[in-house]
Parts: sequence; structure tokens; C-alpha cells
Amino acid sequence: MTTPLDRFRPTGTRPRRVRDLALTFGLETAAAGPADAAVTSVASDNRLAADGDLFVALAGSRAHGARFAADAVARGARAVLTDAEGARVLADALQVPVQVPVLVADDPRAVLGAVAAWVYDHPAERLMTFGVTGTNGKTTTTYQIDHLLRALGWRGGLIGTVEMRSGDRVLASRLTTPEAADLQALLAAMVEDEVRTLAMEVSSHALALHRVDGIEFGVAGFTNLSQDHLDFHGDLQAYFDTKAQLFSPEHSRRGVVVVDDAWGERMTAAARVPVATLRTRPARAGEPAADWAVTDVAPHGTGSAFTLVHRDGRTLRTSTSLPGDFNVANAALAVVMVLEGGAHLDDVREALDAAGGLCATVPGRMEVVGAGDGGQPRVVVDFAHNTDALELALDALRPTTSGRLVVVFGATGDRDPGKRPAMGAAAVAGADVVVVTDDDPHGEDPAAIRSEVLAGARTARNVGADAGRTVDVLELAPRAAAIHRAVLDAGPDDTVLVAGRGHETIQEVAGVDLELDDRVEARNALATRQERTTTA
Repeated sequence: MTTPLDRFRPTGTRPRRVRDLALTFGLETAAAGPADAAVTSVASDNRLAADGDLFVALAGSRAHGARFAADAVARGARAVLTDAEGARVLADALQVPVQVPVLVADDPRAVLGAVAAWVYDHPAERLMTFGVTGTNGKTTTTYQIDHLLRALGWRGGLIGTVEMRSGDRVLASRLTTPEAADLQALLAAMVEDEVRTLAMEVSSHALALHRVDGIEFGVAGFTNLSQDHLDFHGDLQAYFDTKAQLFSPEHSRRGVVVVDDAWGERMTAAARVPVATLRTRPARAGEPAADWAVTDVAPHGTGSAFTLVHRDGRTLRTSTSLPGDFNVANAALAVVMVLEGGAHLDDVREALDAAGGLCATVPGRMEVVGAGDGGQPRVVVDFAHNTDALELALDALRPTTSGRLVVVFGATGDRDPGKRPAMGAAAVAGADVVVVTDDDPHGEDPAAIRSEVLAGARTARNVGADAGRTVDVLELAPRAAAIHRAVLDAGPDDTVLVAGRGHETIQEVAGVDLELDDRVEARNALATRQERTTTA
């Protein structure tokens, strides 16, 4: 059952005096309001404000949140926390007066997480918490952690890109990691729902913007690092430094780091909490032994079986239903995080054997929407939206594709334009047919984005042609038409990978939200193929 966001609030929070809030966090008082004012919840979006809220008015890119404080108060907010600029906005005679206490912090965003945790009585402390960061694999790993914890008999919660769950309650996600006020409310609601465990994606934006402040994860996990979000972070070093914040005493008690590349080794060195290392590929000469290693990887159904070996000799044989070596890495990380969190290896083995391995399906992550039977091509939808993820997805599908491997993808507008040619080159390197289309253009010209991707693809194709390899490169838009064309033109032994958007159902073009679900378009195209075959 899907629940509206404003329903994910605890119902039994005890009132917190505003004067105690000011004393606890050393906040100045710009307006006193009622002497006995108290709050029971926290909101940073006036549209979701409700009775009993502390409304946190943050400076935004377009307008200061203090301009919406009167609306929040009208909806029931009992106090406002803002910065000096916000206090001036509220004191302006031209503004609607706000007759509630107004507290002032130098940087409200920096204290919001801790304040919200205090208001909700530190709910994360009553949960067994697992936080996963990295460029790729966060969603799949958190789903696998949640799957394993539930197999062990725990009532679980999950927060991530695709959805948020509190036991059996489900909510579609707006952000990979919710804003601090919403996040702490979610955790408090989970405690009320008798949830005992939490598997959560922790994005670099969340760390940089203090969304996870107020949570000390029991175990933090690191998947990998590659070029992404550089429009926000500036360069890879800054991106790495932000991720590394998760492995500090402020955010976690211990960690598990995949050390398959230099970034993993650097994360291990940078960590300021105890870390267990995990290597999911064979060690190279001179590499230090990892605490955990993956061995004996073999095909198993649609995915792979593998063995986890600890340096002390403990072993565990299990499997994942998801294809590709990168999903072996995600599954292995999930298992090791649960083990490092205190689960007994025999209990984990028994739970995985009973569950048939790590078989959690993840919406839009290597999701098979056409199995490749009855004369139809296999069609797979994946969230791969950067160069490394695209390479890995194509590599995973190549061994099980007897015909051509076709990829349909684009690049996101207003985001890290430097990766666009590299994505085009990666597509040519891994596929036989490359269909360049639109992703989410946002405010950019879609044709200009496609042109940058095509430049990388055509350059790589020319190099490949010199080596005797032929790759077809096409430009097709809009995206729905590109998906239909790729599926309709594919042969029965071909695989069509639709990459970049995964589970997403809204495409933003020039500020307009359009309904678009790659999975729906792919299924419609397969149905059209079937109709043509039936009537032929």
C-alpha cells in the first residue's frame, strides 16, 4: 500500500518545549512567541507543514523559505527556525506577521538533522541501521540487505531512490535520501511500525547537504566511485571526500569497503572508523589481502553463484538472481555488511538457503521486461546513467546474447556534460547497435545533448571500423519512439538494453513533466511485435 508523504509521521511524539530546543542547540531567539510553545514534529517544506511542526525556513536557490513561513504557521506550525536573513524577512513589515517563536541559527541546514533527531527522540538509535554509498550499486545493495534481513526474520525498513518502506507501508521516493526533517520523521514512524532494521542509500548530495546528520549508522558500505555528479561536486576528489564523510564517527560505527579498485583502497585509508575490506575479483600481484573475498563465481539461473571467504577461514556459498559481475559485488557487499553488523554466519547461510539466495528484484535495475521467448528479443531496462554503469550493464548482457546487443540511451540535461561523449564511446564499445535518444533534458536543448553523445559514439565507431568491427549508430527521438524502433527492429536472438532511467516514470523536458516509463514502452513495443506476428 502506498502512503502519502505527510502520513509518514509518527503519531505519538511527546511535545518538546521551544525554549529547551533553543538551550540544547544554542539558538538565538528573534521572536519569543507563546511562553509555553512546544513542537512535536519538524518540516522544511511549507506545503507539508502540519499541526505541531517546527518549520525550518532554509535559504533556497530562488527564494528564502522564510517567505513561506506564514503559510506553514497557517497550517499549524508552532515555531520557526531560520537564519539571520530569514529572521529579517519575517521581521519585514511588508510580510504577513508570524506570531510564533522564531529561532535563529548561523546555518539551519547544518543543525536540521540533529534538531529533527532531538524532536523525534533519536529514532535511529532504536533501529539496526545500514547505510550504503558509492556511485553505482547503492539501490541494488540496499534491496539485497533488506531482503536478507527479512529472511533472517527482522521487520525491515528501506529508504532509497526507488521507494521507501516502513514494514508493509510503501512510499515512492522523491530523493535518493530525503531531506533531514522528512528522514527523521520516517525513522520515527518506522519505530512506531515496530520496524527493527533499516537499509538506506546515502547519496553524496545527502552527505554534503547534511540530510543524514543525526544518524550514526551501525554499518556503512562503499560500492565504487566513478565520474558522476561533478556538476555539483566540481571534481572527483571533492566527490570522493564527500562520500568519505560516511566513514567517520559522526555518521557510522564501522564500515565495509569494496576494494576492487584504487578508490576503494583510498576509502579504506581515509576511513576514521573500523573497516572490513571486500574484494570481489581475483587479487593482483602486490595487492594486500582483503578481509573478505569472492571466489568460485559460476552461472546460476539468471544470475551467479559465488563463495564468500573470510581471512579467518569462514566460508559462505550463496547466489544472486541478478546478472553480471557487478551484481555479484553488490550481493557480496550486502551479505558482508549484515555479517559485520553482528549476524551469525550460520544464521545467514540458513536464511539464504531457505530464500534461494539473494533474489530480491529491484525495479529498473537489470529488470527483464521481455524474456526473449516466442520469437521475441530479450528486453532489459536498467538505471545505468553514467559511463561505468553503462559499460557494466552491457558487459553483463553480452555473454548471454547470441544475437546482436542493442542499447537505447541518452544523457541527462543540466548535469555533468563531460561524461556525454564517454557514454557514447562506451555504448559503441559494448553494443552492436547504438540508439542515441533523450534522457531527461531538463532545461537543455535535447538535440544538443544528443549531439555530444553522438560525437563520442561516432569517434569510437570510426576507431572500431579500422579494427574491422562494425557498429550501427542511430539518433532517434523522442525516447518512446526510439524504444519502439529498437524493439521492433530487433531479431529473436537479440537483446535490447534500455538504459538510463530505470524505474523513473516522469521525463522533464523544458520544465514540463511528461509521463514516460521505459518498461511500459518496451512492453507496448513487444505487444506490437506479437500482434504483427499473429496477423501475418
